[in-house]
Amino acid sequence: MRRHLPLNALRAFEASARLLSFTRAGMELRVTQTAISHQVKQLEDLLGASLFRRLPRGLVLTDEGLALLPVLSDTFDRIGAAIDRIEAKGTREVVTVGCVTTFATGWLLQRIDRFKRAHPYIDLRLLTNNKRVDIAGDGLVLALRFGDGSWHGTEAIHLLSAPLSPVCCPDAAARLRKPSDLAQEFLLRSYRAEEWPLWFAVAGAPCPKIQGPIFDSSVGMAEAAARGVGVGLVPIAMFENELASGRLKRPFAAEVPAGSYWLTWLKSRVVTPGMRAFRDWLLDTLRAEVDESENGASAPRPKARGKAKRKPVKPASKKRRR
Repeated sequence: MRRHLPLNALRAFEASARLLSFTRAGMELRVTQTAISHQVKQLEDLLGASLFRRLPRGLVLTDEGLALLPVLSDTFDRIGAAIDRIEAKGTREVVTVGCVTTFATGWLLQRIDRFKRAHPYIDLRLLTNNKRVDIAGDGLVLALRFGDGSWHGTEAIHLLSAPLSPVCCPDAAARLRKPSDLAQEFLLRSYRAEEWPLWFAVAGAPCPKIQGPIFDSSVGMAEAAARGVGVGLVPIAMFENELASGRLKRPFAAEVPAGSYWLTWLKSRVVTPGMRAFRDWLLDTLRAEVDESENGASAPRPKARGKAKRKPVKPASKKRRR
């Protein structure tokens, strides 16, 4: 005989665990933060176990909470999918992806039509950003991020390495003969102050005092460099089109490692068919381009890591709104 399930309490816990916030859960379920907190406490009393550790700045799931969340998320998703099929015979899944702007403009947007053709039953929603990513808080299922791959509570698959190299307009490139000549130029910089000193160390030249404007995106920095504002230090693989057109020039070949692009998602999230399709498409596309470069068919690209499956997604019901 099935035991009585406190549906409202289970919904309150699932939303709170997914968003790691009673306040955000209340907004999603259209009740007060107090009501959410009370329902979660009732569930904990019923189970005889704590599901969260309450911290001054948020919530952390206990082992019991981590065990319960994926079961509930999958169950609610299945219920939502069944209701959608009954109500509208839905055939689409929405996949919301956050993406750092440089990767979006330098790689993804040039290829996104291929994903659409391969998976017409997935509605891809792309949100670009240049800030710290809050996957749960921003309503994302996947995030394309730049860094070292170490983000708490997330799965991360390496996509592309992103070494930095200087770029500038053609006029500036014509007067740059050796790395030390950069001391006479306006050097554009990111909020990571160590990048230019590291590049000069690799190039074997002393690093001058750097006083150029600070950019939160390599896209903005590269645009300023193309307009003759100064010399930017950017992930060179993301600006192949600008270099090929001659709008940007690369005065020196020296590169410095800065980080990589990664595909990430919360460990607590159940991977849906749409998420899996986008992940596998990314890895398949990267791997195919590596194979082409090794055969001399295109410019070299960094290798992608991770297991990929070449299997198109079948029509799937739309997930419940979050």
